[in-house]
Amino acid sequence: MKRKKTAPAPPGTAKRRIPPGDLVFHICNYTIFLVFTLVCVYPFYYLIINTISSNELSANGLVNLFPRGIHLNNYIEVFKLNGLGTAFGVSVARTVLGTAGTVMVSAFLGYMFTQKKMWKRKFWYRFLVITMYFNAGVIPMFMTMKMFRLTNSFWVYVIPALVQPYNIILVKTYVESIPSSMEEAAEIDGAGVLQRFLKVTLPLCMPILATIAIFSAVGQWNSFNDTLIYITDQRLYSLQYLLYTYLNQASSLAKMIKSSGIANMTASLATQQTPTSIRMTVSVIVVLPILCIYPLFQRYFVKGIMIGAVKG
Repeated sequence: MKRKKTAPAPPGTAKRRIPPGDLVFHICNYTIFLVFTLVCVYPFYYLIINTISSNELSANGLVNLFPRGIHLNNYIEVFKLNGLGTAFGVSVARTVLGTAGTVMVSAFLGYMFTQKKMWKRKFWYRFLVITMYFNAGVIPMFMTMKMFRLTNSFWVYVIPALVQPYNIILVKTYVESIPSSMEEAAEIDGAGVLQRFLKVTLPLCMPILATIAIFSAVGQWNSFNDTLIYITDQRLYSLQYLLYTYLNQASSLAKMIKSSGIANMTASLATQQTPTSIRMTVSVIVVLPILCIYPLFQRYFVKGIMIGAVKG
């Protein structure tokens, strides 16, 4: 009997053989990135497992890979600390308002520096770039803020951060990568500068604006130097500054929590607060919100940085 000829496999379905050199490269590449990822993730994992483990074991350095003696008493007690809720509200408010203001100012100024009709455009742009290399220092900045009555004011967190030269340069470079014909068409239709910015350019700049929002939000959330320098009113303390204070006073806070009530007096050593548990729990509370928000904007990050960086 004649054997039936099998139809040839359609193109693209045959298994592609990977050369040994490429296979070794891929294995090494993935291994290196896996190790690098674990190195980056482990400190956060270490913090979290120590906050929910036995405080006695954690203080002795016996919790390294898996939680032991799981409990949530650390978070319950830390949330009872005075000023934590107010500081959290201040940090959220400064992050939201500061980020929104920085993004809008950076977008508008970056757009204006691309307009050839702007008065003394090259001079102002060079003046802006020069400010990236020179800083007056802490004392002149404090005197300036005091002169404008921004010390002990919530707006000291927002107003000085509105103009960021690096962010403006990013927006300018991005806008220059957008085809000029789109704006020219809007100008022929009678649209003014503000209309062209809001209706044509701004919607196209979302990737770079999301990137700037990441930079600004992380900077605002993590900042504590401005509170240290300009603020003495405890109602305006930010969460990061409170963390800085708690880290320096962890021992006294642990003693205060231990002696704060009957429940704590009868608690076991596993749940009694220690300086280590205070430090780690407050650190997790401060870091966790920004860790949850950052992945939402991550997909815009590479696109926003790369588009407009290469010409041609």
